Amino acid sequence: MTGTKKDRPQLDELHKLLRKGDKVVVYKLDRISRSTKHLIELSEHFDEMEVDFVSISDSIDTSTAVGKFFFRTLASIAELERDIISERTRAGLQAARARGKKGGRPSKQADKVEMAFKMYDSKD
Repeated sequence: MTGTKKDRPQLDELHKLLRKGDKVVVYKLDRISRSTKHLIELSEHFDEMEVDFVSISDSIDTSTAVGKFFFRTLASIAELERDIISERTRAGLQAARARGKKGGRPSKQADKVEMAFKMYDSKD
């Protein structure tokens, strides 16, 4: 199942089966989560349960001090990248507004929206 969704039945099942001393192994970090925040939450959850986390292709193994450091460093870099993109987006929107551009969806006439709902509800 896609890693973009936080709620996934198989991941929930994994959480139920984990015990102290287990090791969660993934091929790549983006296979378990695409969100830095969710990835860090998973890592903290694994730490609390005393479960190690290994990403084969990223060469991360949180059972070692260096692995924990490397994991957190990568997560911090990913979060920095996300914040920079967000700042650039806000700056771009602000510049567009300054040029008189209006963003968002165009407004709709209330009577046409009401008619559309009536048609939908009546199945006409």
